[in-house]
Amino acid sequence: MTVFGPGSSADDVLSGRDLTGMRALVTGVSAGLGVETARALAAHGAEVIGAARDLRKARTATVKFRQAHGDRLRLIHLDLASLASVRACADVLLAEGRPLDLIIANAGIMATPFARTVDGIESQIGVNHLGHFLLINRLAPLLPAGARIVSLSSVAHHFSDIDLDDVNFERRDYDPIVAYGASKTATVLCTVELDRLARERGVRAVAVHPGGIPTELARYISPELTGKMMVMMAADAGGALADLKFKSIPQGAATTVWAAVTAPPDLVGGRYCEDCHLGVVAETGGAGVRPYAVHPERARRLWAESEEMVGERTQWRAP
Repeated sequence: MTVFGPGSSADDVLSGRDLTGMRALVTGVSAGLGVETARALAAHGAEVIGAARDLRKARTATVKFRQAHGDRLRLIHLDLASLASVRACADVLLAEGRPLDLIIANAGIMATPFARTVDGIESQIGVNHLGHFLLINRLAPLLPAGARIVSLSSVAHHFSDIDLDDVNFERRDYDPIVAYGASKTATVLCTVELDRLARERGVRAVAVHPGGIPTELARYISPELTGKMMVMMAADAGGALADLKFKSIPQGAATTVWAAVTAPPDLVGGRYCEDCHLGVVAETGGAGVRPYAVHPERARRLWAESEEMVGERTQWRAP
């Protein structure tokens, strides 16, 4: 069996695989990892629905992609900062009634200035977590046995746990790095609970850290925030943040497609993955996932809080 690692690319991971007949939804297909992830899947035969807030930007970003695999890519509008937009996107796909074998929750924002979505939700928890939470749960009827849901977290979850008593920053001072870390912790926690709920019907969920990749995601990282992050990295002495090495975009997409297609579902279901392997649970120092991000009871509590925030009760039952 081929062993993949931090230097592997998405095409390396998918080498020799024919994904003809697979239907995938990838969010954030307007730049960086989203475009590369969608391209790699389509290049190996999958039909891809690329979701993006700015469809004009997505069309520009996928020109070469569409020239090579145009019949395998379709773009759809999705603004994760608007629950109405999420519902509208899901409604289009539900009305079509075609199964989805794969959902990759790739889109996100990082360390943004304080803002709230149109629904009054702090923007990073709104886009990175709640928008995807609602989308995935709304699309549950389209996911057959064998389907997978891959959500992009980050090693930045080491920066901060999520405050389950104040998820929406109603009573705390806002810190963009803390809020980003919390949103990525939320991604892992909800993956744990989603996999528990969905695996009865043969659907598995995985969280991945793609690696440090220089993309436009970091557009809000000012010199001041960079300095603060360096201090936080130093506090993570000997940890993954202290020894972060950048990857190329094709390398950054590798763990996503590995978890989505290549890795055995029972190996990765409900787990946090990095560098094309399982991340270990580590209290401090080293790579891997922090215990607070995979705690089952906290995962259930965040799930219930997320249902309250989107105003919908999720339904995962065996068909």
